[in-house]
Amino acid sequence: MRKWLPYLLAVLAGSSLTLAYAPFDIWLLTPVALCLALYQLNKQHVSGFKLGWLFGLGWFGAGISWVHVSIADFGGMPLFASVLMMLALCGYLALYPALAFHFLKRYFSVTWWPFALPLFWTSAEWLRSWMLSGFPWLSVGYSQLNGWLNGWFAAIGETGVTALLLGLSASIVASIYTRRYIGSGIVAAIAIAGSVGLNQVNWTTPVEDVSVGMVQGNIAQSLRWVPEQDLPTMTRYETLTDLLWDNDIIVWPEAAVPKLELLALEYLQKMDARATEHDTAIITGVVNYNFESEEAWNNLIVMGKKYEQDESGHYYYFHGNRYAKHHLLPVGEFVPFEDLLRPLAPLFDLPMSSFSRGDFQQTNLVANGNHLAPAICFEIAFPRQVAANLYEDTDFIITVSNDAWFGASHGPDQHMQIAQVRAKEFGIPVIRATNNGISALVDHHGDIVARLPQFEAATLSGKLSKVTGYTLYRQWGDSLVWLISLALYLFAVSKRATPREK
Repeated sequence: MRKWLPYLLAVLAGSSLTLAYAPFDIWLLTPVALCLALYQLNKQHVSGFKLGWLFGLGWFGAGISWVHVSIADFGGMPLFASVLMMLALCGYLALYPALAFHFLKRYFSVTWWPFALPLFWTSAEWLRSWMLSGFPWLSVGYSQLNGWLNGWFAAIGETGVTALLLGLSASIVASIYTRRYIGSGIVAAIAIAGSVGLNQVNWTTPVEDVSVGMVQGNIAQSLRWVPEQDLPTMTRYETLTDLLWDNDIIVWPEAAVPKLELLALEYLQKMDARATEHDTAIITGVVNYNFESEEAWNNLIVMGKKYEQDESGHYYYFHGNRYAKHHLLPVGEFVPFEDLLRPLAPLFDLPMSSFSRGDFQQTNLVANGNHLAPAICFEIAFPRQVAANLYEDTDFIITVSNDAWFGASHGPDQHMQIAQVRAKEFGIPVIRATNNGISALVDHHGDIVARLPQFEAATLSGKLSKVTGYTLYRQWGDSLVWLISLALYLFAVSKRATPREK
């Protein structure tokens, strides 16, 4: 039993991380869980790869358990198969912390872990965000949105906060083993004091208020692509929008229009005219399909006024004021090895699961004179893509989603938390519209200023301020994190005398 105790504790440590994220928000659990796992890592006869993999299995198994809701409820697979698929996904994601732990234990003694671990972990997380189109969900930095280190988001981003957490946790474990506590105390004091100081910096300054209206349709996932429900759905959005005409812009969620764009043309033209009549603009999600090329895109389009001085609507089919989703969701929007997988189960042949990819960098949406950088669904979890679509005249980040796939799980809360971190990183307000919640307006500090309850058809009106100025992270991105992590790593390499202390 004693032989397996470190591995059991690693699983428990990883599983406990779920409570550090929204909606639980026990952010102090993150360094505690990391310290517990790292403490086990330094024990003799413990495999770094195995311990890291089990830590990751607990981390993702509990943290993204909401994925099983979509597999079980909409995948058309028996319970055994859906559980097996969930285990396969978590097992794959667990490979990345396993690699970080393996190289850390293989090449460095515990004394040098604080210097080496940030680079190993950052590299592993970068791979996770890139491989198979990427799935950077649950990066540990997100758990610190309301924690002692949240001031660092505007300076070094979530990537940097993650690296800081790993370095701090490693320094605590190193101090326990070496009985030299002054160093870890200094690191912790600097990290917390730095966060407090950075929170006092006004990176961006509000300059002009914009009124934003939002419609949350709350359409059941089972009804979204049922042809008989097209008219009731579109009627609901039009009726709810009648309550919002006095706003500067009105936002509908991802794929709010349930028909292909060309087939919904009459409806879209009508809403274009109505929005113009009321001196506003509507942004909505819609699927566009080119019948000639047989390509489909998950789009955001703008109807109504493009600029404030416009006297007529600007919408027409395939007009340029639109955004096509770049990061497609595996299985949900594209199927890897589809010739092999699609015949196996309904999960691999869902409606709208064969989209074409939009460009990584695209022009902003322009709605009634406001410039918005779009991110559809989990694209908001890719800070580098968001940054690539921020321009000098960008006023807001807009993210739309349909989290009905995940039911009453903690997935939507985690999704909302990610959007808040983006606002804090870049110092730009975020507009988040979803089908069934969480729909909210987030200011440039990352605070929610207005939100709608989940699982209700409702509308929201609120104000967000355009800002001037740049955060340090918006200017430098992850460059500072990589440079500092690499410098620390090279210092450790130059100082270590042996691969590992015995």
